[in-house]
Amino acid sequence: MKYQVNSSEATAFLRKIIEERVDEKGLEWINLQETTLRDNFQLRSFYLTFSTAPRFIKKNSLSFTKEERIRAEKLRRGFQPQHWDLLQCVRTYFLVMLPGDEEENFIKNITRLFETADLDEQVAMYGALPLLTFPTALITRTREGLRTNITDVFDAIVLDNPYPADFLGQDAWNQMLLKAVFMQRPLYRIYNADERVNPELAKMLVDFAHERWAASRDVLPELWRFIAPYLEDGYFSDIKKVVKGKPLEKQAGLLACNMSAKPEAQQLLNKYPEVKEDIGSGRLNWETIGKENETKQKV
Repeated sequence: MKYQVNSSEATAFLRKIIEERVDEKGLEWINLQETTLRDNFQLRSFYLTFSTAPRFIKKNSLSFTKEERIRAEKLRRGFQPQHWDLLQCVRTYFLVMLPGDEEENFIKNITRLFETADLDEQVAMYGALPLLTFPTALITRTREGLRTNITDVFDAIVLDNPYPADFLGQDAWNQMLLKAVFMQRPLYRIYNADERVNPELAKMLVDFAHERWAASRDVLPELWRFIAPYLEDGYFSDIKKVVKGKPLEKQAGLLACNMSAKPEAQQLLNKYPEVKEDIGSGRLNWETIGKENETKQKV
């Protein structure tokens, strides 16, 4: 598994994306800043460049071609910058230029930047985690970032970002998933989530669901994705309750049954042949459930 990204390759990839989307005035500013930083890197100059970028670069959404998404995946497994905006892409371009010859100096510089960053700057920095030098040295910083209740910052770490799945230990991962459920975030956008399922997480999520039910509150349908592999551990009664719920909850419960080897789960699924057919054809999956729930939350 390749977790360390070649900074030259990352710079070239981001540069091409930027050149095709930034106007002439913005590109002139980027070139001037880049020349200054490469000829005589000064941390103060870097901070100034990072903070003043919005004066020259717009927060336009990035619409990637299929070829660009493929190149991003080749650069770093799970790298999904198509979810960024243009300003975030430019800031990441400069972040990759941070001197990375010495770990201690790199971490000192990045820590200072985190400590003074505003909300948008934090989003860019956490989103850039997959490309930054010395990734293992950034685990503590990432765990601190996960304590935030600011949705945009939390999402930058958790959604469409391969860093947590690749570097967080199980306890930190489980706490991240539980908080994502609590904050009603779209779990289908958590990279490699299925590969990190574990019985401790399943128990935590079931306990959370019971608390929500006790308070007469809904449970995020995507939650059952992480409990499905462990229905033999006494959670099948919960799934039977979910299947009796609202349409989206019912679909989630039956999709969990489809993932389970428990005979009773398959028997329950067989009682709903139309849903079973949708699952078998691919029309119903965790992504479709997540997207539908995300749309409902925005209404």
